[in-house]
Amino acid sequence: MSDRSEFVETARRLRTLPEPAPGRKPDLRRWIRVGALAASSHNTQPWRVRIDPEPEAILIQPDDDRRCPVVDPDDAHLFKSLGCMAENIRIAAGVNGYETDTRLEADVPQIRLTFRPAGILGETERYRAIAERQCTRTRYDATSLDDADREALDAAGKGAGVRTVLLEGDSVLEAVVDFVRRGNAAQLGDPDFRRELAHWVRFSVHTALKHRDGLASLVMGRPDLPQWLGESLSGLWLRADAQSNKDAAEIRSSSAIAVITADDDALPGWVEAGRIYQRLALTATARGLKHAFINQPIEVGPIRPEFRRWLGVAPAEPMLMLRIGRAEVAPYSLRRPVTAFLAS
Repeated sequence: MSDRSEFVETARRLRTLPEPAPGRKPDLRRWIRVGALAASSHNTQPWRVRIDPEPEAILIQPDDDRRCPVVDPDDAHLFKSLGCMAENIRIAAGVNGYETDTRLEADVPQIRLTFRPAGILGETERYRAIAERQCTRTRYDATSLDDADREALDAAGKGAGVRTVLLEGDSVLEAVVDFVRRGNAAQLGDPDFRRELAHWVRFSVHTALKHRDGLASLVMGRPDLPQWLGESLSGLWLRADAQSNKDAAEIRSSSAIAVITADDDALPGWVEAGRIYQRLALTATARGLKHAFINQPIEVGPIRPEFRRWLGVAPAEPMLMLRIGRAEVAPYSLRRPVTAFLAS
């Protein structure tokens, strides 16, 4: 089997979800495996997980070894990723007949998930969508959302102190293009940012299979190169003008832009924003829509206040931005085995 075939088969196998088994004792390890299909910045998968036996609970904690201190100096994206995992686990528990209590213990910090039998089964469509959700980094078909899409996304994009602003129309997309272009200039003009990003790029399929994390060239639509060669040539493609031209074409091909905002720009707001993103992304996926992050205006400090004013969401803060549209399925990213992050 070629490396590419093995990559595709491994990604497919990872996304074979356990069939729901309502009425059975909670299978926390299976739910954790589903949880790990959550989104994370650069696909760093920055979580450590423990199972607390008394009372039985899942504890999701940050993995400091997987921080991205340049692009995410306050760990906001990291904790959003933990929120994404928590939401996947909540949905997995729900289709198995359990209700989840999700509690942030900020002093540790960790997210504690406890479970109790529920009278009804949970969100089957969202559960199935966990296997299909991906950040699709391609051009979309530029078709418009319909009213049912907007209604579903609006309902999914609300949480405790969190809401989603849906942006549509050519002039709005052009404004987003400009913000993203300025963000690229700042980030890709920073040698530290380029080094951090390149650290997480898996230029060869072989390297991607070895690590099962990071940004695989196959997923990003780039050629398969030996890792050493890709690293040596990374400066040729980590260029602001080239990235901005690619982003502009992809944004213009999108149906809409979704910006997730939170009233609290601190740990509780970050975790809740991650949960709402995951719910929104799964809702979009279940409706046949693709998405990809375009977070540059949120990540660059000097641009973010202007972006917030343009959005008109003050005093809330933008947390995440993604483009949404219709496109073909792209190659899926990999995930580390549960044994790599689950404490024994």
